[in-house]
Amino acid sequence: MNNNNIKNIVIVGGGTSGWMTAAMLVRLFKSQLNITLVESEDIGTIGVGEATIPPLQIFNSVLGIKEADFIKQTQATYKLGIEFENWGKQQQTYMHAFGNIGKDIGFTQFHHYWLKSNPLQAADFWQYSLNYQAAKHNKFDAIDSIAGSPLAGITHAYHFDASLYASLLRNYSENLAVKRIEGRITASKLNQDGHIESITLADNQCIKGDFFIDCSGFTALLIEQQLHVGYENWQHWLPCDSAYAVQCERVESLTPYTRSIAHDAGWQWRIPLQNRTGNGLVYCSQFISDDDAKALLLDNLDAKPLTEPRKIQFTTGRRKLQWHKNCVAIGLSSGFLEPLESTSLHLVQSAIIRLTKLFPHHGIQQANIDEFNRQSALEFEQIRDFIILHYHLNQRSNESAEQADLWQRCREMDIPKSLKNKIDLFKATGTVTRHQDELFTEAAWVQVMLGQGIMPLDHNPLANSIQPEDLSEFLANVKAIINRAVDNMPDHEQYIQRL
Repeated sequence: MNNNNIKNIVIVGGGTSGWMTAAMLVRLFKSQLNITLVESEDIGTIGVGEATIPPLQIFNSVLGIKEADFIKQTQATYKLGIEFENWGKQQQTYMHAFGNIGKDIGFTQFHHYWLKSNPLQAADFWQYSLNYQAAKHNKFDAIDSIAGSPLAGITHAYHFDASLYASLLRNYSENLAVKRIEGRITASKLNQDGHIESITLADNQCIKGDFFIDCSGFTALLIEQQLHVGYENWQHWLPCDSAYAVQCERVESLTPYTRSIAHDAGWQWRIPLQNRTGNGLVYCSQFISDDDAKALLLDNLDAKPLTEPRKIQFTTGRRKLQWHKNCVAIGLSSGFLEPLESTSLHLVQSAIIRLTKLFPHHGIQQANIDEFNRQSALEFEQIRDFIILHYHLNQRSNESAEQADLWQRCREMDIPKSLKNKIDLFKATGTVTRHQDELFTEAAWVQVMLGQGIMPLDHNPLANSIQPEDLSEFLANVKAIINRAVDNMPDHEQYIQRL
């Protein structure tokens, strides 16, 4: 135990993760902490545009940032889900739509009643998703509930410009007395206990701190280069190792969902903002050259590119310790999971909230460190399994040996036992098990497994308590309520313009 009070916080690296950290710490701890953030161009930021998942609403709300202001200042659009194209089979699509599907009855989840109805095809399931129907009709309305109905309101996230969000949070943080220093870090010093004592900048300025937060991206200046915590490599499950990112002009239809399009050696993202569209191609360099990957991305844009494609290389996995000694890694310095389910910023957000709950007060306690690392490891593994699920359940046809290499490898590979158990249980009974605080909901797991070709062999017997004629009426009523709600929603772009 270190008996010194934790007062002086040094955040290494700005960008979205650094300024999200600074903003939340200064908001919650106020004058209890002195916060200094050091950033420079040498501490890289990916910053190519972001798609998020719904919990970011809570983060902004705690900061007191109004949604309308966020939308205006970050060129944001709304996001109701992620559409996956060619992931199950070529020419097939499905969506991981946010929010609930249908309406649960008692202890029985809606999809069990739907399974009991003997649907003709898996695609019928999305008739009962408010988010899906609104997304595909380019509609949006931030309603909390649908008047006169038993359904919950629409659940949404955002597409936005990450660099603009970082600027918003920088202004927010500096107005609350966070000190920003521009400089390139050339050295760091440890004390006799192995804790980081200070960092030194290129101009010889020495910055001391009680606690350091590494937001230096893939460089991992402190957590790895100085503290050498090690890295757990997951590329045997997730073999993609490279990406190109490029911005293009926006198109007329401002769709309220992200698109993920599978190609022969990887997949392409499309993120629509108010002023432009963010695009990228995640790929496995073992199966396609960099030049061919760049050409594939540019050939599949739906408008003129605004920038030169930027290459990003990564190793999927996580730091073996996200908190070590007096240093916590947040953001890409803590690990990387490809952005297939838009979890990058959520991992930043959850790490920040976890840190606030376990923040050292009168010195650093090993119990806090151990619990932080336990929760972080579990969260990374749960998201990892969900991403592997998409790859492993692919049914892409073998048009040629060269084209099928990546997808065949993913179909045939051994997967984590935790994921295999989930798949086997759903196949047999339609049941999804998950940890109580697991990020992805039961509805999310059901949608991906149905969308990628698993139709369960059975349903929960509790669904048999409803008579066939009553079940038909129930399903028809749910569908009618959703259709009526979507009909009454404004166009997505019109809603944004009203703000």
